[in-house]
Order: sequence, then C-alpha cells, then structure tokens
Amino acid sequence: MKRNLLIIIILLSCCYAGQTFAQQAATTAKKEMSLQHGAHRLGRRNDADMARWRAYGLGQFIHWGLYSIPGGEWNGKIYNGAAEWIRTWKEVSPQAYDSLIYQFNPTKFNADSWAAVAGQMGVKYVTITTKHHDGFCLWPSKYTNFTVANSPYKKDIIGPLVKAYNKQGIDVILYFSIMDWHNPDWRYDIKTRDDSIAFNRFKQFTRNQLLELLARYPTAKGLWFDGTWDSSWVKQAAFADSLETEMRKVHPGLIIGSRFRADEYGKRHFDSNGNLMGDYEQGWERKIPEKIEDVHGNDWDCVMTVPENQWGYAKRWSGHIKTADELLEMLAKCVSLDGNFVLNFGPKPDGTFRTEELNLAKAIGDWMAVNKKAIYNGEYAGFAKQDWGYFIKNTGTNKTYMVVFNVPVSGLLRVTSPLHSVITKAYDLDNAMQTYIPEEIGASTYFIHLHQQTLKKPFVIVLETGKGNGTGYEKAKT
Repeated sequence: MKRNLLIIIILLSCCYAGQTFAQQAATTAKKEMSLQHGAHRLGRRNDADMARWRAYGLGQFIHWGLYSIPGGEWNGKIYNGAAEWIRTWKEVSPQAYDSLIYQFNPTKFNADSWAAVAGQMGVKYVTITTKHHDGFCLWPSKYTNFTVANSPYKKDIIGPLVKAYNKQGIDVILYFSIMDWHNPDWRYDIKTRDDSIAFNRFKQFTRNQLLELLARYPTAKGLWFDGTWDSSWVKQAAFADSLETEMRKVHPGLIIGSRFRADEYGKRHFDSNGNLMGDYEQGWERKIPEKIEDVHGNDWDCVMTVPENQWGYAKRWSGHIKTADELLEMLAKCVSLDGNFVLNFGPKPDGTFRTEELNLAKAIGDWMAVNKKAIYNGEYAGFAKQDWGYFIKNTGTNKTYMVVFNVPVSGLLRVTSPLHSVITKAYDLDNAMQTYIPEEIGASTYFIHLHQQTLKKPFVIVLETGKGNGTGYEKAKT
C-alpha cells in the first residue's frame, strides 16, 4: 500500500513539474522586450501605396555625384574601392575632393533621356541619389552651400528627374545619406560633450534637409537611407524614431526601408525582438535569398551592381561583368521569392550613361517587352523549386509563370504544384497558340514536354491552375 501511494505521489509530482515547465516555456516563448523605439507594426503593410511597391518587380538605381568626375582614379592612380568612396582614400585630401564642385557641369545631362532608357527597360521605380556620403546635394538645398546650385551647372538635378520619370509612369524613391563627410558637425561616434553639441546641430540639419526634400518633390514615393551604421547615428533611436513619425505625417503613404534607424539597444533592420523596422527589408544588397523562408514573410528588394561593388561611375570596370541573361535570372529569382530587383547605373560626369549600361538596359527591355506579365505584380507561387528556372504567381489570378533559363537535355520541365492544385492549361506567354499537354508522372507532379530544345533566350510558359487532387498515386512503402 505504501509502495503504491509513493508511486502515485511521484507520478503526480512529475505531472505537476511537467505542467509547470510547459507553462514556463510558453511564457518564455511569448515574452518580448518592452521597446519604445522598435518596430511599430508587425507583418506587412496592406495599404495601396505598399501594394504598388510590392508589384513593381523591376527597378533602377542611380548613383551620381562629384565622385563621377574622378571615376575611381586620382592623379593617375586607381582606387580599388567603390568609386563613390574615393574621398576616404589616403591619396585624396578632403579639400581637393570637395573642390570638385567647381568641375561639376554635366552639359549632356537630359532627364527625359534617362527616363526614356528606364521606360524602355521596363522599370517601375527608380531610386536616385540626392546626396551621397560626400554631402554634395543634387538639389539646391537652402541648408548648405555644398550643392549643385554652386557648381558651374547651377540647376536642380532632382526636380527634372522626378518629373521625367513620373511622365514615363515610373515612381521615384529619393536616396539620402545620413553620413555627411562635408558637414563639420558629423561624427562617427559621440565621445565628448563637444561631440554631442555638434551632433545635435547635425541632427537638426538632417531633419531640415529631409523635410525640404519631401516638400520640394511631393510625388516621391519613399526615402532610401544610407550611411546609418556608425555609432553616432545608431545612438539616436529616439530622435530617428520621432523624425520617421514626422516624415510619415507630412507625407502619408511614405515608404521607408529597414536601415533608417536602430532601436534603443542599437539593433538595426530588426529590433531586439527580431521584428522588422521599416516597411521592407534592405539587407539584400548585392545578394539574393535562396528560399522563401529566408525572407520571413517580409517585403524586400535586392539592389545589384553590374560589376562587383561599383555604384558610382568608374572609368574602369574590373572583375566579373554581369550579362543581361544573368541579370534577368536574378530578376526572376527575386520576384519568385516575393521581392523586387533593382539594377544600378552610374552615369558619367557629362550626364550620359556608359555604352555597357545602355546595352544592358536595351537587352533587358527587349525581354521585358515580351515577358513583362511574368514580372509585374508577381509573387511566390508555392511550387517546388526546379533547376530549370523559377515559378512566379500573378497576384490575384490562377496564372503561374514558368521562367525558364536552363533547358534540360531531355527537354522535359518538371513541375510539382502545391497540394490540391492541378494544371488545367499550359501555353507560351509570347504565343498562346503554342500549348502543352502536361504529363502527370506522380502526385501533383508533371512533365512539360518542350517542342524544341534550341532556344537561346530565357522564355516563359504560362500555367493556369485549378483545385483538384490529380490522379491518386499510392505512396511507396519503405
């Protein structure tokens, strides 16, 4: 009897301990830090402005400023870093670099010409550098003399670009660097009282310029921030949070990425609870996620250079230079994973694009003219990834696009559809009369038999799907 009673007591204790542990684990899992300046929204924005951003697919980035004049070279020596960082090179004095303002005279600049290139390329949005880390402003800011107004060119660059791109139906995002090497109040860190006083002046200067940009160019859809990683700015969680709130109030619908501010513990992009700060993730610079899980359900875009890490104009492109087909594959991959793809251009000091960039823009544009339906308004399709290319679902429809880059020697394209989904129709995007009869080879798995195997360019097959279970296949017993 005592033995049985002891067993009962032990079992009850174990149950109680197990329940207590489970409750503690559940409490720990749900517990989050209390943050004043972390994420203010969980999950995606669902308003019309963000839906428009999400549907862009293809974008353009423009890096242009004083750094275009040396083009990665100084006194006959080649700078091995990104051209727009040449001011930090030991071979270049700040005074000598800043004097480039007196050489900035892009007499061949034509905003309509730039916008026409982008329009033919098929881009839906452009990000334009208003001010890079060197502090030189491409608009006549009233808060500094270091602007295009005091160059030989004298005229506003940003205004005509916004107007020209908008005329082409292309939305404009304004790039702005918080870091400002020209401003004497900028600090990399704040270590003394004098640093604090100077940086307080700098914060007001930054606020003034940002509100000035939003007032001058009200059709801009968003702000793209750079130069926010240094300790001085990371420590400004309260100020940056307040400034973001103010900018959103004066410009409803404004889109801001994840790199503008840090939380009070210095976490950038994602706050201390792991929640995205801003409207989309900006952590995919010159890299692309491998699978949908990598983006954690967030909106995101990838900004890509043609050569590795060259943004502003460089006289010499070194290393691997990406081809149009490589860039198209990056575009398709990004859109297939719920992202946008943005290609960088670095105009020459005279205001024209280099020939290589124009050729790429035309090649991409020629492909987009035929296949743009596969890119615009695209999203993750839920089909199993295949080696031949990418699946992109057209949002709100039953159409999924197969963007094919690598044709197997067999000529058979494997397709595994989501559960309870069957293929009802398959045809070429550029010729709906060219149809395919999917061969079902397993549960929700098909072969699309190509009619020819000599295609040299990426092409698109449209799949229309419906609900169903397909043929019932017995699972292998192992």
